[in-house]
Amino acid sequence: MSVRIRLLLAIATLVPLFGCSKPTVEPVVGETLGIRGAGATFPAPLYKKWIEEYQTAFPDRHVAYAATGSGDGVHQFIAETVDFGGSDAGLLPDEEARVTRGAVTIPVTGGVLVLAYNLPNLTEPLKLSRRVYVDIFLGKIKRWNDPRIAAENPDLPLPKLDIVVVARQDSSGTTYAFTNHLSSISDDWKSDGPGTGKLIDWPGSTMLADGNGGVAGQIQRSHGSIGYVQYGIAAHAKLQMASLENRAGKFITPNGDSGMQTLENADLPENLQAFFPDPKGEDSYPIVTLTWLLLYEKYADAEKAEAVEHFVTWCLEAGQNYSDSLGYIPLSPSVLAASTKALRRVSNE
Repeated sequence: MSVRIRLLLAIATLVPLFGCSKPTVEPVVGETLGIRGAGATFPAPLYKKWIEEYQTAFPDRHVAYAATGSGDGVHQFIAETVDFGGSDAGLLPDEEARVTRGAVTIPVTGGVLVLAYNLPNLTEPLKLSRRVYVDIFLGKIKRWNDPRIAAENPDLPLPKLDIVVVARQDSSGTTYAFTNHLSSISDDWKSDGPGTGKLIDWPGSTMLADGNGGVAGQIQRSHGSIGYVQYGIAAHAKLQMASLENRAGKFITPNGDSGMQTLENADLPENLQAFFPDPKGEDSYPIVTLTWLLLYEKYADAEKAEAVEHFVTWCLEAGQNYSDSLGYIPLSPSVLAASTKALRRVSNE
């Protein structure tokens, strides 16, 4: 069954205020409660939809989320300038050690990363093997009619056009997930190339942009370009998406279904930060990631702790119903149970 793409919302870099209340009780009447967060752009369209639904149903409570990138979300979370952060890379050990109030990382949805491109003369999806797309991002393959690309796409009229790589210039969990995948499949990338990180020194004349939406916009405007972006955002922008070779040697078309198998079989560690840099499975899409909300273990007061707990509870319950239609992957029962259990650690000092 194919994933329904009903991308009704514009890609946002700043998500407005909304209100909510506990999903199992009536809205609270009285003083307005507000919390705010910042971080990952990867889940921003889904978070925006959640926010709009909360605003409609529960106007007495408010949440604001600024999609500024995972790196900034982690920075603000550590600095305690937000009530929660958003990250596609979770929290690295050295980052977690700097969170004085203690940190709880909660997976809230999953997603697929695609290689989107702009070659309007192609009517069929481009196929890219692992070795080929690594070398494109290393700058070793420079033209679209390169013999190696042509050998994998013999029926496509590949243009004699320079390849323009588009990548993130901000500190990004999406970049972390993508480069973690490249490092896992290529020693050239891991040892001799840029390696894994949220902020990468990209080779050659890479075109840079902020956020998933920024990368998608640059690809839209630039013939011959290719970049990495979240599936739902690429679909909303009507971008072409390559079929990528997986670990089993099969070329897999990106969609929510092709990423579901990986997340359904996820084996989460105690901190719930599991990564899938090169997933097994005949039909698994090769670049799949979770995305996390970063919460404090201890909040300054009971109202704030309750408001955050309530917000994330809604995300894990009613919020999951919106993932599929926006190009994301709902949490499997096992991941959902682990997230719900971790949420109980949130309290006030």
